Amino acid sequence: MKTPLLLVPGHLCDHALWAHQTRHLTDIADMSVATMDGGPSVEAMARAILAKAPARFAMAGLSMGGYVALEIMRQAPQRVERLALLDTAAGGNSPAATERRRRHMALAREGKFDAVVEEFCQMVVPPARYDDAALMGEMRRMMHRIGPDLAVQQQQALLDREDMRSTLGRISCPTLVLCGRQDTLTPLAGHEEIAQGVPDAKLVVIEDCGHMSPMEQPAAVTAVLRYWLQA
Repeated sequence: MKTPLLLVPGHLCDHALWAHQTRHLTDIADMSVATMDGGPSVEAMARAILAKAPARFAMAGLSMGGYVALEIMRQAPQRVERLALLDTAAGGNSPAATERRRRHMALAREGKFDAVVEEFCQMVVPPARYDDAALMGEMRRMMHRIGPDLAVQQQQALLDREDMRSTLGRISCPTLVLCGRQDTLTPLAGHEEIAQGVPDAKLVVIEDCGHMSPMEQPAAVTAVLRYWLQA
C-alpha cells in the first residue's frame, strides 16, 4: 500500500516546488501538495491543511511549509507517521527577517511585486545559479502564480509565527531534517539544532544547493525522501 504523503510548500511556492518528487515517488507514495492560502496565521494554515488531509499521512515541508508542519505536529501529532523538514527553522524571526518581511509586504502593496520576486529569487539560490535560466524562470513563474495578495498574507503569518524549539522534543515519529549546504536563508546551524532537538532525527546536507533544495537538486532530494519513506 502506498504511503499518503503531504507536501507543504514554502513562501511564494506551489506544486512546482515538488515537481520532481511528485513524478518520481508515485510508486511508493500517494502524494498531494497543500495550498498555502488557509488563513492569516501559521495556526490557521495548519488547521486548513489538516481539514483536507488523510487520517494518517507522512509530511514534508520546506521553509514556511516546515513552520506549518511543526504547527501540525503540535495540533495533531497522532496523525503524522513520518516528518521531513527541509530548509526551514524552528526559532522565531530575527530582527533582520522581520524588517525584510515588512519591506516585502510594503512593496507588494505598492504594486512592486516584481521587485519582491527578483530579490527573493536571489536570496534563495546561490549566486552560481543566477544564470540558470531554467531554474530561475521556473521560480519566477511559480512566485507570480502566488501573486502579491497571497504573498502579503503569507508574510503576515510568518511575522506572527511562534518559536517552536520547545516543542521539538515531543516529536516521536521518524524525522528527516534536510538542508542545502549553501542555504543562507535558513542556514545549516539551525537544522543541526532541529536535529538535536527531535529524538532520533536524521540530518542530511545536500551539496551545491541553497534554500530551494527540491528544485535545485531534485534527484538528490527525491532519493533522500525515498529512503525516508521506506526506512
